[in-house]
Amino acid sequence: MSIQAPKGRFEGYLQREVPAEDSLLTHTGPGTPMGEAMRRHWQPVCLSSQLQDLPVKVRILGQELVALRTKAGQSALLHLHCCHRGASLEFGRITDCGIVCCYHGWHYGIDGQLLNAPAEPPDSPLLRKVRQGAYPTIERHGLVFAYLGHPEQMPAFPDYDTFNLPDVQYRPYALSHDCNWLQVHENLMDPLHAVFLHSRMGEIQLTEAWGEMPATDWFEHGDRVCYLTSRRIGQNVWIRFNEVGFPNFGQVAGFWEDGQQEKYFERVGATRWTVPIDDTHCWIFGLRHFSDALEVKGIGKPDQVGLEQIDIYGQTRHRSYEEMQRNTGDWEAEVSQRPIAVHALEHRGSSDRGVMLLRRHLARGIEQALASPAAVEQQVPTWTCNVVLRQPAAPGADDSQLLLGLAHQIKDVVLQADKLPPLQRREQIERGLRNLSVASVAA
Repeated sequence: MSIQAPKGRFEGYLQREVPAEDSLLTHTGPGTPMGEAMRRHWQPVCLSSQLQDLPVKVRILGQELVALRTKAGQSALLHLHCCHRGASLEFGRITDCGIVCCYHGWHYGIDGQLLNAPAEPPDSPLLRKVRQGAYPTIERHGLVFAYLGHPEQMPAFPDYDTFNLPDVQYRPYALSHDCNWLQVHENLMDPLHAVFLHSRMGEIQLTEAWGEMPATDWFEHGDRVCYLTSRRIGQNVWIRFNEVGFPNFGQVAGFWEDGQQEKYFERVGATRWTVPIDDTHCWIFGLRHFSDALEVKGIGKPDQVGLEQIDIYGQTRHRSYEEMQRNTGDWEAEVSQRPIAVHALEHRGSSDRGVMLLRRHLARGIEQALASPAAVEQQVPTWTCNVVLRQPAAPGADDSQLLLGLAHQIKDVVLQADKLPPLQRREQIERGLRNLSVASVAA
């Protein structure tokens, strides 16, 4: 005798099929649309500190590569396999100007030119014809960036304003993830997860203020997608402004905000890039920012930032499985979505508007990137910040509307200063926010 379960319950058998992933956004190997779009932008490939007296094997965007620092101090990135007979250059010998393959002594410069093939005649045509695959590199604040695109389409390196902030100490880091790049990157446009994952579902991972449900909005501006969150903290309002830029750049504001003291345009806690290793693994390469203003509570730990480590809870694989279950962090929430998250299985709500906006933004950005080379300004203004203003709740009014309205006023003050030189820009933004605070209290 069979027992029929009530309709609408125990439907696991009916939900077993797993559709294919969104290949347009998730696949990044050579020749894929997203992969080619990423190759038109400078990408971090390793930490400067990793380049010592031995070559370093790296895998980026599905390509096997070798990074090194010449004895003269120049960083370099070449194809891993020697173009003579395929031996790996990770076993090569570093020279003043390049690397020598261990197998037959072929010597390559940092641009891939064959400088010497000692087992061949001095007049061998190989010296004129052979080129090992190689890519230009630039170093900034302890990160090695490379341009992996067509050499005739190489853009200028983007000089983000947050690379040049006064009194900021930058600590580079690299965190590996066993999953597709997109589910890590789009977490930056999901501010509601912080209420639950970082606050209500386990121990407080940042500050108690993160557990307050914010009024939230998202918008596009140029090549970036941004979110605004606005939380009431007693008589104050804490507004957080974060951004991600096409294709895989992102910034987050200071981590330890509690909304207790007024603040005007407190800047970035971390600048980061989510870089595919291949379609089921990725790196977060980033810069943790430290300053007296950001670390007034003394919580941040610069000495805990580096290769596979950062001073923010839950960002690496280096915790026990039981701890991951009891006090879950970003790493396991992102990695556990499958090696490549399947968008067709998601049941999205209004809190997912930022993630959907980002996915649409990326799809459009691919088309634009493949149509024309990336254009880069001399200095790129960024907007990520924490702002805390004194703004008591209005009796009888909808406080969520007040919070959101104040957030948009702050957004306007910040964006309107984009064309000014850095120092004047900061002064104008701080002046505008102070005036906004005075007006709010007066009202």
